[in-house]
Amino acid sequence: MISVLVSLVMLAALTMAGCSSSGSSSEGSALNANKKVINFMHIWPEGSSNAQYSIVKNIITAYEKQHPDVKIETEIVSSDQYRDKLKVLATANELPDIGMTWSDGFIKPYVKGDMLEPLDDIVNRDPDLKDAFIPGVKESYAVNGKTYGLPLELNISYVFYNKEIFKKYNIEVPKTFEEYKHVVKTLAENGVIPAAVGAKDGWPASFWFMYLVDRIGGPTILTDVVHGKAKMDDPAIYKAAQEVQNLVDMGGFVNGASALSYEDAKDYFRNEKAAMFLTATWELPNYIKSLDVKQELKERIGYFKFPLYEGGKGTDLTSFVGGPGVGLFVAKNSKVKKEAKDFVGFLVKEWGKKSVTDAGIIPATKVDTSKMKLSPMYMDILKDLNEASNVTTYFDTQSSPAISELHHELLTALFGKQVTPKDFVKQQADALAEEQK
Repeated sequence: MISVLVSLVMLAALTMAGCSSSGSSSEGSALNANKKVINFMHIWPEGSSNAQYSIVKNIITAYEKQHPDVKIETEIVSSDQYRDKLKVLATANELPDIGMTWSDGFIKPYVKGDMLEPLDDIVNRDPDLKDAFIPGVKESYAVNGKTYGLPLELNISYVFYNKEIFKKYNIEVPKTFEEYKHVVKTLAENGVIPAAVGAKDGWPASFWFMYLVDRIGGPTILTDVVHGKAKMDDPAIYKAAQEVQNLVDMGGFVNGASALSYEDAKDYFRNEKAAMFLTATWELPNYIKSLDVKQELKERIGYFKFPLYEGGKGTDLTSFVGGPGVGLFVAKNSKVKKEAKDFVGFLVKEWGKKSVTDAGIIPATKVDTSKMKLSPMYMDILKDLNEASNVTTYFDTQSSPAISELHHELLTALFGKQVTPKDFVKQQADALAEEQK
């Protein structure tokens, strides 16, 4: 769990050949013969994450201009492919000089395997970075008191919705789960897909599960499960799994959601084929800044907080599921470690400045927005962060990679009606009990 003291403000069977690659690659080996080359792998393709892609590209250009002896070659892989590819590279001891990581449970095995370089010196020697991070965010990348990743983003999850579709069917934004089910029923009866979800990869489907657990069992229960203070087969968690399948049975999602990727689900929402999309604030650039999304659609998109569950222990709409987004690591065996660490510090600082104005991203660093002209949606979300009673870090981020992978697989099965709610919680409870022995 992250304390939000925000003044302004989260299988390795894939072959490497199967992953996409693009970016500022070498324009000829002769050009780079006398340069130090940094290999940087990130998760923001130009097509689906244009704002982030452009920021990174511009930061690289600026850095190379200031450091003519350095060439930064990028490999760009979509988020889901990236996780698998990182496992393959780690197994072969071939991590890129700089890569992206998530916090907590995700980063720990790489640290335990002695694959990552501590980055505290980057922060401690630079006065612009020393006190730059929002409290509690950088600490999520620390293991045994050392920091192995520097965060770029802070995310919280909302239900984004199409205001025109709601207006057409005279639907009010729901405040309770019963009201939400009425929204689902109304939309489904009128032949409209209520919500898009890409359950194939598991983690997008987990948003629905995690919020229902929060609203039914209270904001600490999933964190307590990770730390062995609660059980995964707790009645509240079992009830949340039941409610997920109840929504499936009601026609609450795209048919065949368990076969859809995150990008598939995003397309359903952006093409106005689905009325709602539960996702995180990393999508804000698409609804605020991106040139790939028509202005008319941007004006039709709103958001609301996940509804409360009648009789549940989670009684505060300002309790969010979220946490740190991606951060940057430097590989311990990098042959250009000094240059890689210098670029990471540069990128983090520049990202903090540009991500707000150029993309509408919530950065992990403090940014003075008092003189910035920002969209009303962005300002409302900053206000929500300031007033948040709680932000529970995503369960799959907190968990070990093995538990996270099992969680994803079982969520795909839960949405596809291939596992019962009872088996869904039992399999995870058994795996956690074994891990915590």
